[in-house]
Amino acid sequence: MSRIGKKPVSLPSGVSATLSGQTVEVKGPKGTRSFTATDDVTIAVEDNAVTVTPRGSSKRARQQWGMSRSMVANLVTGVTAGFKKELEIQGVGYRAQVQGTNLKLNLGYSHEVDFAVPQGVTVTTPKPTEIIVEGIDQQLVGQVAANIREWRGPEPYKGKGIRYKDEYIFRKEGKKK
Repeated sequence: MSRIGKKPVSLPSGVSATLSGQTVEVKGPKGTRSFTATDDVTIAVEDNAVTVTPRGSSKRARQQWGMSRSMVANLVTGVTAGFKKELEIQGVGYRAQVQGTNLKLNLGYSHEVDFAVPQGVTVTTPKPTEIIVEGIDQQLVGQVAANIREWRGPEPYKGKGIRYKDEYIFRKEGKKK
């Protein structure tokens, strides 16, 4: 039995969910998101809540039960509060700034890195060493943050590079004489 799947997803005020076939569409103050579930689960919208139940007791149905409920909960969270990833830049001369729809990164290369920000995501730089990625799609926000981090991942000797705000980098000791 899925412990996550059993709980219904409550819809806060200002959020509405509509069901057409296996597709749930959630509208809220930040936008509209939709999710299409597999045929292994049944989705119902009633009493300001969305419930997900499995069809049958096969292993795949039980797997899709919890996953589908989590996806619907992420839709509701996305259209109400949104998702956010914070990145820090560490290193001498490393900095970032937003120019239009591009993120310009100085990361110690011989050239500036121009990162094109995709639609549905907003990138801000409150400080030159801080990047904030926000949006209503959790997967897209995480992927954009990972793509930015990929340009110069944190290295274990000096700790230079782009890291997530709460990320711990295991530091190594350098060469000894």
